[in-house]
Amino acid sequence: MNAVIGQNSGTAAVRPGYALDLVAVDAWMRANVPDYDGPLTIEQFKGGQSNPTYKLITPGKTYVLRKQPPGTLLKGAHALDREARVLAGLSRAGFPVASVHGLCTNPAVIGTIFYVMDMVEGRIFWDAAIPGVTNEERAALFDTMNTTIADLHSVDYAAVGLADYGRPGNYFERQIARWSRQYLEDQEAGRDPYMDRLVEWLPEHIPPGDETSVVHGDFRIDNLIFHPTQPRVLAVLDWELSTLGHPGADFAYHAMMYRMPPHIVAGLGGSDPATLGIADEKAYLAAYCRRRRLSDLLGYDFYVAFNFFRLAAIFHGIKGRVIRGTASSAQARERVAVLPELMRLAWQQAEKASAR
Repeated sequence: MNAVIGQNSGTAAVRPGYALDLVAVDAWMRANVPDYDGPLTIEQFKGGQSNPTYKLITPGKTYVLRKQPPGTLLKGAHALDREARVLAGLSRAGFPVASVHGLCTNPAVIGTIFYVMDMVEGRIFWDAAIPGVTNEERAALFDTMNTTIADLHSVDYAAVGLADYGRPGNYFERQIARWSRQYLEDQEAGRDPYMDRLVEWLPEHIPPGDETSVVHGDFRIDNLIFHPTQPRVLAVLDWELSTLGHPGADFAYHAMMYRMPPHIVAGLGGSDPATLGIADEKAYLAAYCRRRRLSDLLGYDFYVAFNFFRLAAIFHGIKGRVIRGTASSAQARERVAVLPELMRLAWQQAEKASAR
């Protein structure tokens, strides 16, 4: 769920067990990428992304290769073909994503399927408060984030070949059932009274109305590449969770940064928007609605509660993997440490929605 492409992420030598066949990659590039020319060198992006990501360096241009991890994969996981497909569709719509040069579905080439896209150079901000810039620039960066997610939800997904990219309709029913089931079935990770209440509360309070768009699923400031000097988004990264879904839920996930403590994920919790020179949550929501020609986003507080619950369910799953010894990274243990606080915050959002 972390952005890894861009000048702020950094690369290193390819890690043991993740080496690529340089000759095979070079041959595939020559056959599939126009104007490609070697010699080729390969580095690996740092970070704990689920799909190993590499920097392909040539004298004339730099590319990015994303592949599935080695070993046995869970059914439906690491769907690189879906990532390449949504990037291609959104590129046709003029939405800011990296251009995809090709998808290789033949695992015999380098061991798994993979795709290659352009390397996008720019700025990635890991802190939602964007320290080190002026208030004027921070306000402009927030405004362009708002514009970008509104543009995403305005894409005519059928017109760009994404009509069957997901299941339209009943988004909240399906998502609540999915994450509730994951939470309840992971007995090793334990139960929590706040989550138990949410499992009961959420299905009973789904707001009326339905809408479908392409949704990113993890639209955060640290998944965006900004222009090196201008307040402009050059590319949105990490489309692993994208599908067809409810745009209100996708926006609320993005906007929950206003209520999220920064030590959990990139958030503004505890910060004063006025001091930072940015729109407060209400004004940020109003700007999104204006750009999408909506009078209001009915059910917004419910959408935020749902997203806190969804994130807590994801962290709960990580806790289970830590207990079972299948997730031992420092990042995984940090997620487990904040889980009780996140679960409490999730229920507080439900209480806020109920009070409306």
